[in-house]
Amino acid sequence: MADDVMHEAPVEDDAVVHVSDVPEAPAAGATIVLKRSGAETDIVFSVNPPAIIGRFDPTVGPIDIDLGGLPEGSYISRRHAKITLDDGVWTLHDLGSSNGTFILGDNDFERHESFALYDGADFALGNARFAFHAVGAVAPHVAAASLDAEPVAGEPAPEPETV
Repeated sequence: MADDVMHEAPVEDDAVVHVSDVPEAPAAGATIVLKRSGAETDIVFSVNPPAIIGRFDPTVGPIDIDLGGLPEGSYISRRHAKITLDDGVWTLHDLGSSNGTFILGDNDFERHESFALYDGADFALGNARFAFHAVGAVAPHVAAASLDAEPVAGEPAPEPETV
C-alpha cells in the first residue's frame, strides 16, 4: 500500500492561476423561471443572448432553451421565440409561433410580436408562463417615470429628448 502513494511534483509559480487572472463572467446574464399557479417554480433556464426558445426537433435543428420536456411544452412551437440583448435592452421576439407570445399588461396578457423585457416581467409562450430575471433590466414605465421626476434642488432639470 505504501507503494501506491503518489508524490506530487513541485508547482512552479507560472502554473498557478490566480483569481485575478480568471476572466469575469459576462455582466449580461439572465434567466427565465417557469411559473405554475401564479408562482415561480424551481425550474430555471439560463439565457445567453441571442437565445432561441422552443422544442428540439431534428428537422429544425438545435435550439438554445429546450422546453419540450415540460408538460407545457405541447403549447410551445419548435422555434417559438428569441431573446436578444442590444444596447442594454432585453427583447423577446415571437418567431411566428402557432400559440403566440404574450407579456403581462395592466391586468391581462397581451399578444405581441416583440417587446422589451425587464427584471420581473411575466410573459407567456403559448400556455407556458415565465418570469424574466436580469440584473439591471429596468421596467420601461420605471425608466420613463424617472424622466418626469422633479429635479433635485441645486441641479438643472434634464433636457427633453428629441426624436
